[in-house]
Amino acid sequence: MFPTILIVDDETTILQSLSGILSDEGYETLTASNGYEALKIIEEESPDLVLLDIWMPGMDGIETLREIKRTNPFLQVVIISGHGTIETAVKATKLGAYHFVEKPLSIEKVVVTINNALNFRRLEEENRFLRKKTLEKHSITGNSPPIQTLKKQIAIAAPTNAWVLITGENGTGKELVARTIHQMSDRPDKPLIDVNCAAIPDELIESELFGHEKGAFTGATTRKRGNFEVADKGTIFLDEIGDMSLKTQAKILRILQEKKFERVGGTRTLSVNVRVLAASNKDLEKEIEKGIFREDLYYRLNVIPIEVPALRNRTEDIPLLIETFLREFVQEGNCGQKTITPEAIAHLQAYPWPGNVRELKNLVERLAIMIQSEVIGGDDIPLSYRRRKATSSDIEFFHEDSLKEAKKEFEKAYIQQKLSENNNNISQTADSIGIERSHLYKKIKSFGLRL
Repeated sequence: MFPTILIVDDETTILQSLSGILSDEGYETLTASNGYEALKIIEEESPDLVLLDIWMPGMDGIETLREIKRTNPFLQVVIISGHGTIETAVKATKLGAYHFVEKPLSIEKVVVTINNALNFRRLEEENRFLRKKTLEKHSITGNSPPIQTLKKQIAIAAPTNAWVLITGENGTGKELVARTIHQMSDRPDKPLIDVNCAAIPDELIESELFGHEKGAFTGATTRKRGNFEVADKGTIFLDEIGDMSLKTQAKILRILQEKKFERVGGTRTLSVNVRVLAASNKDLEKEIEKGIFREDLYYRLNVIPIEVPALRNRTEDIPLLIETFLREFVQEGNCGQKTITPEAIAHLQAYPWPGNVRELKNLVERLAIMIQSEVIGGDDIPLSYRRRKATSSDIEFFHEDSLKEAKKEFEKAYIQQKLSENNNNISQTADSIGIERSHLYKKIKSFGLRL
């Protein structure tokens, strides 16, 4: 299918000559002798590009351009004029014209401009498609009242440049909220720089955030741009900001207030324009009371507070989350088509999910891969995820005759539960229950637990 070009000019000879030449170049052409006629054709025919004369009786080219962009903002318009001035060209460009070509027309220049404008349109369409897919990928799944409230807060906050403090337990999706805010802001085509404040050693965090000059410290063999510099005109996401040292907090506060900083070992002051999103799984007000988080930094960041609900407070979203995860795993080639029974879903809705959505996703992936049948049933759900709503008479160790056997059964169930909460990570589980990793290995082996 060939692109369609609408030619708008009050000179019949221009319409005829351009129409003939562009037809020879392989384009479909439409013609209009005035702005009113052009707007009607655009509404009925949806051309791919408009060649628009500036000087026409009645509605002139500038008025026509303004109306085209109001109703068809993504339609490319190339202005043509025999009375071109810099002022007119600037005005047309500000109104959204792609380019300005003066008469007498160079056919070669017109064709090149048309090709460039159409290529630009294709790129814009691809960008809009990719942005839509990115929004869908990072969309927040669920329709429960807490999630509806969260989505409403994001929709209000995102189009502004206000800073946002995102709070919530680990695994609730704070990073997903930050990415959604960035994609729905007026900076989606600019960088989103994610900084995990908890993962960067304290002695390196200044270099990571602000960059450093060559020779600033041992190992600094080249100049490095920091995260704030890279995020200029975009967004920086400071994840787990509650884990920063007081010293680094002071430096962060300064750049947030002044929007200026120096690289480590440098003397030149750099200015940045960044939107700041921060997140923490800690109660920062309690951290302030303990003296380990700056009160002034808290109030600087907490312009718009957004709290991400725990999964146990929105269990009605679990069936939709499971369906979404299963679909993702199929698309990624990790498993075949799977469904899950109402009984299995009921088990999972009764579990309190200390690891939140992250824990649910890990479990669903494990089930999708390890369960060979196409249907995941209630019996396929690990025992530790089915126990939480059991009564004391249902729990195995209450049926044991000896205290020794009851203690053994309790210890087995307890370790299995803690392994599930830590996604079967041996080191994390050992740390969480306060025993050596080697000792935990022995327990797992003795109880015959499966990881």
